[in-house]
Amino acid sequence: MAAAPAAGGAARGRGVTSFQRKAAAGSRLAAVAGTRPSVRHGQLLLSSGLPSLDCVLGGGVAVGTLLLIEEDKYGLYSNLLYKYFLAEGVVCGHDLFVASAKEHPDSILKELPAPLLDDAHRNELGEEATVKSEDFQDSMKIAWRYQNLPKMEASPTTSTKFGHYYDVSKTMSLELFQSIKCHSFYLPEELALQPKMKTCNMNSAYTRLLESIQRIIYQEGFDGSDPQKKQKNILRIGIQSLGSMLWGDDICSSDTPEDVHSLTKFLYVLRGLLRKSLSACIITVPAHLIQNKAIMERVTNLSDTVVGLESFIGSERETNPLYKDYHGLVHVHQIPRLNSLICDVSDTKDLAFRLKRKLFTIERLHLPPDLSDTVSRASKQDLAESAKLLSSGCGAMAIGKKHLDF
Repeated sequence: MAAAPAAGGAARGRGVTSFQRKAAAGSRLAAVAGTRPSVRHGQLLLSSGLPSLDCVLGGGVAVGTLLLIEEDKYGLYSNLLYKYFLAEGVVCGHDLFVASAKEHPDSILKELPAPLLDDAHRNELGEEATVKSEDFQDSMKIAWRYQNLPKMEASPTTSTKFGHYYDVSKTMSLELFQSIKCHSFYLPEELALQPKMKTCNMNSAYTRLLESIQRIIYQEGFDGSDPQKKQKNILRIGIQSLGSMLWGDDICSSDTPEDVHSLTKFLYVLRGLLRKSLSACIITVPAHLIQNKAIMERVTNLSDTVVGLESFIGSERETNPLYKDYHGLVHVHQIPRLNSLICDVSDTKDLAFRLKRKLFTIERLHLPPDLSDTVSRASKQDLAESAKLLSSGCGAMAIGKKHLDF
């Protein structure tokens, strides 16, 4: 009987214990391809396909959330963000669900931008940096006391690499699509299969779309109902120009639409599906065409992240020398509060985008320190007015009041 205590004492002397350390939650979340856990709130993140946008949004798009893109006037640049989101899913091996009432999903997938390798991206940035420095030395004249100041990083970036870069001048090869599943929803084809139906004051297009998304989430096991499915994957949902007349909605053509709550009910049910599944959704909405602003406010409240694009095409800013290096402005209207009381707001609120030769980038908006002699006096006065125009950044303080009340 005395041997047992002696053996136990020897085991304790060697440091052997029955305690087993439980695996951290972040290690389990990181097992999903193309994702990473947030260091701030622990939520699983995926890339939007644009690293500079990921930095603005606090590291990426959270799984189970909805990213709403307010389209620019002609829908050119919002369509690029839409394709970036889908292209990132192809590179990461995620399943795709592409829904559209305008273009066929097969045509959208064929036009996805090609991924850039690390070396190609480095060379591309190197070439543009060289050209920009030469133009800076030739055309810009700055006082000598500013020359030794450290340069501010133009594009919002993070220290850790997350996401990929894409070449908008090339399309993605068909070989990359072989390892993923692509589900499509083309509204004209869906309407031809069954007669019109309307349930719960929601038009037939939104009802069919919800049924398709719900069926894929449950059948493919994205809701976690299949315990035997060891390899977990992400479902990326992309819906193009939701709320337009092509979807059978009249919120863009009338101030008092017939189905005033049809779109908001769709978003409410969609968020419920996203919350209980390994999925993320991007939706582009023609916000500039929605005449009833109360509807747009409800759409914003029912979304998690809201980003608006303001293009300079057809506006006075297109010829304004203050914005000659940019093609439009980026307005971050809403960022979700995930596992915290405050949202993860970027320190940069004045953002602009530009389409380069191969890359679409979001950068900090830098106004020139001084204007040349060729600029008119009216353009110089725009420099003072630009501060008011660029005040619509993140948060509610940029809306409404001119003075702060303490």
